[in-house]
Amino acid sequence: MISAVGVTVGTMALIVVLSVFNGFEDLVKSLYSTFDPDLLIEVKQGKTFVNSEIDAEKIKKLPGVVSYTEVVEENALLKYRTEQYIITLKGVSDEFLHNNPLDTMLYDGTFTLKEGNADMAIMGYLVAYHLGVRINDFEHPVYIYVPKRTGKTIGRLDNAFNIKPVYLSAVFAVQQEFDTKFVIISLDLARELLQYKNEVTGIEVRLDPSADMEQVQDKVKEIAGDRFVVKNRFQQQELLYKIMKSEKWAIFLILSFILLIATFNLIGSLSMLILDKKKDIAILYSMGADEKTIKRIFRIEGMMISVFGAFAGLILGAVLCFAQIQFGLIKLGSEANAFIVPYYPVKMEITDFIYVFGIVVSIGFFTSWYPVRQITKQFLNQRIADFTKNQ
Repeated sequence: MISAVGVTVGTMALIVVLSVFNGFEDLVKSLYSTFDPDLLIEVKQGKTFVNSEIDAEKIKKLPGVVSYTEVVEENALLKYRTEQYIITLKGVSDEFLHNNPLDTMLYDGTFTLKEGNADMAIMGYLVAYHLGVRINDFEHPVYIYVPKRTGKTIGRLDNAFNIKPVYLSAVFAVQQEFDTKFVIISLDLARELLQYKNEVTGIEVRLDPSADMEQVQDKVKEIAGDRFVVKNRFQQQELLYKIMKSEKWAIFLILSFILLIATFNLIGSLSMLILDKKKDIAILYSMGADEKTIKRIFRIEGMMISVFGAFAGLILGAVLCFAQIQFGLIKLGSEANAFIVPYYPVKMEITDFIYVFGIVVSIGFFTSWYPVRQITKQFLNQRIADFTKNQ
């Protein structure tokens, strides 16, 4: 029972930790999908391209496509009263305001880029915090400074920069990488600041949740042509997702090693059982049971302990994960309100259960084989001799 409990605890720990990693992975994906589009079209060489180079109507008519947004991105300087801050300026076409999940992540304000004749901006929460800007402060605009592409850069400041005022309409809070970096304005204003005509730096395509992303991506590649690269959401943050996968499997291997150490109890248990049952072994051998049959008895005993521990650990792990999902038993630190979610996110996946069961049974097989291999003909003959002598 002690050996079975050791296997059970190790199995349960594997399931719980992998499920928590799945939960965090899903949380990160949901945060990035709020800001990153499902598909991003960029030029392979260079930075900008003319929007007419891509047949927008064909892409919009593809099944599953819900939004097609032209985008211009560039670094810029913001100035509000005496405060200054460098940001990434993102100019977007009107489609951006429709069917965009970013509007669900607004911290405050209204999701708009134009109010009458005034140009409005949507800022990340930490950008607005660093500037100290207030929503709808029409008395004190935020000035955007972008270096001029041509012209003299000495003398007065306005000779070196294109400057435009905007007013804060909304603040979004997604996660730190976006909140400290991005300011969203209209595409026309961005082009005016950057002295572009019809150029864009990218095109964002959002899909219906039920759409097949890979299938739509292949069709968009055909329409866009060889000059462009089409990235899905995972390819846009490829390094992040690779790191997350690597961390998960690294933890899986570490916990598997800990489980292997825990199953040393099984080696000890079987070794003691073999010594305890030496009289029974001698009787079975004298009755005609061969070495293979006797070994199989103890090997099955070891496998029963492993399988019982594996099933018990899987069930207990599933129960703990389910309780965490339903009731949020374990919170993220004492100041849980400071996090995006107040408690550890958990997501159970059937593949994890299969992998864990497989690794536990495999470890159980090898740890059962090791002590059983000492049952040799010499060992059996010695047991018979000892038994006969005692009789």
